[in-house]
Amino acid sequence: MTSTDAATIPGLSAEDSAHVAGLPGQIVAAWAGQDPKAFSEVFAEECTMILPGVLCRGREEVREFMANAFAGPFKGTRVTGTPVSARALGADAAVLVTQGGVLAPGEDEVSNERAIRATWVAVRTEVGWRLAAYQNSPQKAD
Repeated sequence: MTSTDAATIPGLSAEDSAHVAGLPGQIVAAWAGQDPKAFSEVFAEECTMILPGVLCRGREEVREFMANAFAGPFKGTRVTGTPVSARALGADAAVLVTQGGVLAPGEDEVSNERAIRATWVAVRTEVGWRLAAYQNSPQKAD
């Protein structure tokens, strides 16, 4: 997933903006490697991940879900997307909105059935910026 460009997110330093904007890219890389551990490490220890029909609470549940998904319905897939917006909620939190989705093997564009919009809530932790919450929903035609 591409991230917001190098521009500073209003309310965050250029360095913090780069870290926050880089979180989707970390998810894309972990997904490309089908690596549930790397995927889950983008999340804060106490987090939520909501997908249609799925609620994961905590990093370990995220890891377990993605391990099963990469072995099952997401095996061989990729994820892509583009930023829609980014804003700070203070010095230690930010919200990103993206649109994109899952690419089946051989696809270059996300199908209408797998197109999503997502909200990413990033927080500063003692080990850097992590996702406190992620939620996506099917994208309907505008």
